[in-house]
Amino acid sequence: WSSDVCSSDLEASRLIRQDDWVVIDGDAGVVIVNPSPIVLEEYRFRQRQSELERARLDRLRHTPAVTLDGQAVELLANIELPGDAAGVVEAGAVGVGLFRSEFLFMNRGGDLPGEDEQFEAYRDAVVALQGLPVTIRTVDVGADKPIERMSPQELRHEHGLNPALGLRAIRWSLAEPGMFRQQLRALLRASAYGKVRILFPMVAQLGEVRLIFEALARARQQLDEAGRPFGRVEVGAMVEVPAAALLIDRFLRHFDFVSIGTNDLIQYTLAIDRDNDDVSYLYRPLHPAIVRLLRGVAVAGREAGIPVSLCGEMAADPRYTWVLVGLGVRELSMHPSAIPVIKNIIRSSDIKEMEALAEQVLDVSDADEAEEIVLSVMRERFPEHLQHGGGQPLQGERGQGVPEGGEP
Repeated sequence: WSSDVCSSDLEASRLIRQDDWVVIDGDAGVVIVNPSPIVLEEYRFRQRQSELERARLDRLRHTPAVTLDGQAVELLANIELPGDAAGVVEAGAVGVGLFRSEFLFMNRGGDLPGEDEQFEAYRDAVVALQGLPVTIRTVDVGADKPIERMSPQELRHEHGLNPALGLRAIRWSLAEPGMFRQQLRALLRASAYGKVRILFPMVAQLGEVRLIFEALARARQQLDEAGRPFGRVEVGAMVEVPAAALLIDRFLRHFDFVSIGTNDLIQYTLAIDRDNDDVSYLYRPLHPAIVRLLRGVAVAGREAGIPVSLCGEMAADPRYTWVLVGLGVRELSMHPSAIPVIKNIIRSSDIKEMEALAEQVLDVSDADEAEEIVLSVMRERFPEHLQHGGGQPLQGERGQGVPEGGEP
């Protein structure tokens, strides 16, 4: 190509002038300035093809995600605010698999939302889902999601304390019992308007399970005493700490469902700070240890008759769909925009070939080999969804955080 490719903001300001034609290729990660007529026509053709593909996928919006041989997979949506709920129904999701309630708590200058404000937000989301289930995670702050009220000791700071291992998520809620019961009361009140599932993050010990149910009982008692109506809720735990995955049979005795948070489960299992550029190349979703943990949780859930959902970034990545379903996960929760592609993959597949790929991945002992196997199969079967590797490149692929001259 005779065009210039911009690699930085500085280069962009030097190369791009008023009235220049610019092509922004988000998949390839390049900006093309003054493309030749041939290149411009190629991108116009890609755009037309993309629009046709979107229209085709849109026709699947209200069809179930069922494999060719009849295995149903529930596709749910992740949301951050009540206003996002409308997009869930529009995307054809069968419910909300993760409502991140912490976004109601952030950027408020330390002024936390009261019970009534929270209740109204949860109720609005529940009503907007028109009878579909809404899974609301209790506040998950700390580490990468601090709020102004938290002390500097609880956040990342110059002394090098690791906030990912500190007072965060359920630990922070249990350390703030008044705030915690306030949120629980708001959630219980919202359950009078539809199907609510309460999800507790970062549960790692059975002692925390006992405290959670004590707090729930107290919140119900307070609502009873105040004469406020509330409904029945299902109660679930996030599996994002290796301890929870290893003790999953014990946890399943207490909860109505569990949801795997792969983002943190990978981070904690591999001791990798996924936000640290120096080590992010070691963040491997298909590391054998991760695959075995996922399989163990899925199998335990099936044997106990307890639903197992997965709401991490892996759920939205078309490269991993076969592996996750093949391992036994039957609920995937993701950004609403990812649902059409994942649904198309499921509807175009046979559960036996998914399970066969999962078994192949389980048999290998190296993340590189697992990634090579999965990418080879998925790119051959679904080139339209993995033309550029399918979303972000695998963390182990060359160029993604690998030290110069080093091996991934």
